[in-house]
Amino acid sequence: MAARFAAARQVADAVLFEGYVLYPYRASAAKNRLRWQFGVLVPPHWGAEREEHSFQRTECLMEPRSGARLSAELRFLQAQRRTVQRLRPDGEFETVEELPLPDRVLVPWDEGVEERITGVVDVAELLGAGRTLPFSRPAREETEPVYDADGQLVGRLVRRREETEGLLRLSASELDGPYAALRLTATVENTSTWTPDGPAADRDAALPRALVAAHLLLGLDTGSFLSLTDPPEWAKGAAAACRNQHTWPVLAGEPGRTDVVLSSPIILEDHPAIAPESPGALYDALEIDEILTLRTAALTDQEKREARGTDPRAAAVIDLADTMPPEVLERLHGAVRALRDVTGPGPAAPADPAPDVPGLRPETPWWDPESDRSVDPVRDRVTVDGRSLGAGSRVRLCPGKRRTDAQDLFLHGRNAQIEAVLHDVDGGVHFAVTVEGDPGADIRREQGRFLYFQPDEVAPLEDE
Repeated sequence: MAARFAAARQVADAVLFEGYVLYPYRASAAKNRLRWQFGVLVPPHWGAEREEHSFQRTECLMEPRSGARLSAELRFLQAQRRTVQRLRPDGEFETVEELPLPDRVLVPWDEGVEERITGVVDVAELLGAGRTLPFSRPAREETEPVYDADGQLVGRLVRRREETEGLLRLSASELDGPYAALRLTATVENTSTWTPDGPAADRDAALPRALVAAHLLLGLDTGSFLSLTDPPEWAKGAAAACRNQHTWPVLAGEPGRTDVVLSSPIILEDHPAIAPESPGALYDALEIDEILTLRTAALTDQEKREARGTDPRAAAVIDLADTMPPEVLERLHGAVRALRDVTGPGPAAPADPAPDVPGLRPETPWWDPESDRSVDPVRDRVTVDGRSLGAGSRVRLCPGKRRTDAQDLFLHGRNAQIEAVLHDVDGGVHFAVTVEGDPGADIRREQGRFLYFQPDEVAPLEDE
């Protein structure tokens, strides 16, 4: 099972460190002062009166074969509080806000220490009460001496970790009907008994006792999981009945594999993958590698010194941006995924110019709407459910789960007006729409910043 998990671990690592340190990778940056927003399971006594949770619940469907075993791997970060101390002339250490060194500036910071809880259990044992795997991590303190360029002791780093406790509960139940499928439930809980010191205790006090970026890898040694995003017809009702709280399970590993599930606090699609062009982790949400790399390389020397002193992972980002070869940076300048399977040596260029094609203007760039006068975003119509739809038509939005994002899902069931019918270079058709009741609709029309849905993601309204 370790080999099966390895294929999914690259994406799981991205989940684990998502938002760990954001551009400009310095502890002093405002965006790095509120740490960790994904998968934070706080102590129950702290989260009871706040809008953060002490548990996450995963439910998914599986078809295990006889004698199948389930492997579970819970992964999370534990916040390790690092303080900086300077050596005084009298030989004592005092806590300071920064300790400048020639190559970096050391500052206080919460480091993330990766923790992993693993278990293997027979699927048959999960029926009924299931299995519970408790775990704990003790409090500890470590010190690291800091030396200057001449090898003289100038200070130290003090790292403290608080006691953390939790449990992983696994159970399964049979589905109604003739199919030999099970509903698997996996619950992760923070069971720390720590009690905040009064109602004013802030999030910083709770973080060292939290499970940060908690997520699960689940694997079957024989059998398969069913996609909750695109289940088979017979399982759609059971998939819709699965209750997932503060996490979402997707099939993981190579496309086509169904024996591993990644349950993530970040919404993903089945078989998520890291872009092959990405040269390394940048930890910044919604990474745009080229822009982040260029902006990181443009930081001042002083900003880079502070970033290097903030965290070893931040230092690695600085080094990556400073040493990236031009040919690697060039790979980040866009990729066309849809054409990858058919891209190959093209036909030789004709000796004579191609003849004119009615409606097409070869002298105009392909991306310019004027290049093809056979399409008209304002006048074109598309038939949906027997109704002709175009600019001005009213529709109800029903975005498809397989090719949408969380923002689109919030619009499910809302009414909208079609503003234009657009055709892409691959032959696809899209409706540009504005949502009824959107106070910014007029601004969207003026700026041409619409929402886009395909014809099978809308339903004509009765008044059309």
